[in-house]
Amino acid sequence: MSTEVVTPPAEGTQDAPWHHLDRRMLLIRPVLDLVKSLPVLLGALLFGQGEPWQWAGLVFTAIAVCTGVSHVLTSRYRITGSQVEWHTGLLLRKQRAIPRDRIRTVDVTSEPKHRLFSLAAARIGTGRHAHGQGPGKDELVLDAVTVAEAQRLRTLLLHRKEAVATETAAVPPEQLVAAVEKKWVRYAPFTLSGLAVVGAAVGTVYHFAHELHFDPIRFSLVQTVVGHFADTPVWLSLVLAAAGLLVLVSVLSIAGYVLSFWNFRLTREPAGTLHVRRGLITTRSVSIEEDRLRGAEIREPLPLRLAGGARVVAIAGGLREGKGADKSGSLLLPPAPAGRAHEVVAEVLGEDPAATPLVRHPRRALYRRLSRAVVSVLLLAAALSGLAWLGALPDWPWQAALVLLPFAALVGWDRYRSLGHARAGRYLVTRSGSLDRSTAVVRCDGMTGIVVERSYFQRRAGLVTVTAPVAAGKGRYRVVDIGEADGLALADQAVPGLLTPFLTRD
Repeated sequence: MSTEVVTPPAEGTQDAPWHHLDRRMLLIRPVLDLVKSLPVLLGALLFGQGEPWQWAGLVFTAIAVCTGVSHVLTSRYRITGSQVEWHTGLLLRKQRAIPRDRIRTVDVTSEPKHRLFSLAAARIGTGRHAHGQGPGKDELVLDAVTVAEAQRLRTLLLHRKEAVATETAAVPPEQLVAAVEKKWVRYAPFTLSGLAVVGAAVGTVYHFAHELHFDPIRFSLVQTVVGHFADTPVWLSLVLAAAGLLVLVSVLSIAGYVLSFWNFRLTREPAGTLHVRRGLITTRSVSIEEDRLRGAEIREPLPLRLAGGARVVAIAGGLREGKGADKSGSLLLPPAPAGRAHEVVAEVLGEDPAATPLVRHPRRALYRRLSRAVVSVLLLAAALSGLAWLGALPDWPWQAALVLLPFAALVGWDRYRSLGHARAGRYLVTRSGSLDRSTAVVRCDGMTGIVVERSYFQRRAGLVTVTAPVAAGKGRYRVVDIGEADGLALADQAVPGLLTPFLTRD
């Protein structure tokens, strides 16, 4: 028997009551563990007949089910005046405690398995894994509490005040900041989220077909489709395939939008907390304390930007920054009209620095973007041409690569057109990107310093990159390829006095 102790319990907390996970989870957890163990169980039953290791699948499944039941029965938690304590385990006992002053987030999620019995999972975190690190000792997950208990924990731990003891107590009024509108679903196809679903599905099917040595051409339906395309001109087949893929991606994107952002509401609570609720099948509730808000970011991927849309992400300490803002806890507005995105930023921050006219960067920044875009295509064409000369490829790939030159130049020009920066009151505004353009609004007093850097080619062009480190969001936000004098002046204004000893003024 072993014991894992992260933080020893504080003295004088023996009077705090212990709470257990809801016992209704016992009706769900064994079924879930059994489903997860089905591949091992079926493999042992189908391929292990007559073998001694046939029982290994049954033993593994029994251990998994017993472990899940043990977790529900032995887990208990309590909230003292200084920390949150959590104990679990029967043979392997674990004890964990997190100081309350380090708690940054209480993320309440209710998946279908929870909603069946009006339960929820409360994820209590300190935010120390916000930059790609996985959850660990600085996060507690209470995966089977009532919805009322989850809301009580959120109020108690984030608002730093005693929660209401009864469910019938009056709920404090909230100020509505933003709510999803049905017509916003038209932006879903431009997020291309359905393309990832199609790619994952195709990859999975191909993997299993390859492993099982299965040829899908043997299906009569597949043979009919392949035969139809074989009798159709190539250009028409490509058009039909592209149209079918576009329709499929659009339908999946719309379905994903509805599932993720159904009943989306962003509200401001009297205690100074932004509260986000969303979800259809799986509901999610995220709270962001405004004291930890360091700014906001407007993201405009190219397809969404062409449709006049954008989404808003919070730059706040303690929030998990995922690969997709929709999956992380920092989303403040789903894909919506760009004008509405600016309104939400202004409402959340109390001012609208994102609407400040941006300062254009020198023309030398344009030349850098055009040269990098064009040279990249030329290098690709040269590599393909070399392979064609060696006989490894036909001639058409490198010729097709040259056709991309005008598009590469257009992307380079658009990247320059998107460049801009401004100092708006207490905020630094920076915008960059073309295929995924973002406008970041960062509080200067939230910066942990300032970094001025330049590469060899930037020195020759008289340009620098100013980086604002922030203990929130991505961790750093950059003003790329700004003029050297303007960059130093901007850095000195963002963090007054930090660069003054190193500057020489004319």
